[in-house]
Amino acid sequence: MEKKKLIWYWIITAILSFCIFSGGLAQAMQVKGVVEGFKPLGYPVYFISLIGVWKVLGIIAILIPKFKLLKEWAYAGIFFVMSGAVISHIASNDVSVQIIAPALLAIFTVLSWYLRPEDRKIVSVS
Repeated sequence: MEKKKLIWYWIITAILSFCIFSGGLAQAMQVKGVVEGFKPLGYPVYFISLIGVWKVLGIIAILIPKFKLLKEWAYAGIFFVMSGAVISHIASNDVSVQIIAPALLAIFTVLSWYLRPEDRKIVSVS
C-alpha cells in the first residue's frame, strides 16, 4: 500500500507542480493573456506578479528535500491562493469555466499534502 501511496503522491505533486509553477511564472512575467484573465476580478497588475512569485517559490519549497516546516507553509499558501481564486471569481460574478482549474488545484494541493512521504512530514513529539 505504501508504494501505491508514494506513486500517487508523485503523480499528483507533478501535475500540481507543473500547473502552479507554469501559471506562477506567467503571472510573475505578466503575460498579456494572464493579465486579461485577472481584469474581471479587479486586482491591480502588481498583485498578479506578487501571487506568481509566491506560487513559484511555493512549488520550489514543496519539491526540494528537507525544510519540512517550509513545506507546510507552502502547501497552506498554495491552498489559500487557489481557494481564494475560486472565491474571487464567485464574488466578482465571474463564475465560469475559470473556477474549475483553481478548484482542482486546491484539491490536488490537499491530496499532495496528505499523501506526502513520512520524510516530508513534521513529526509531532508527544
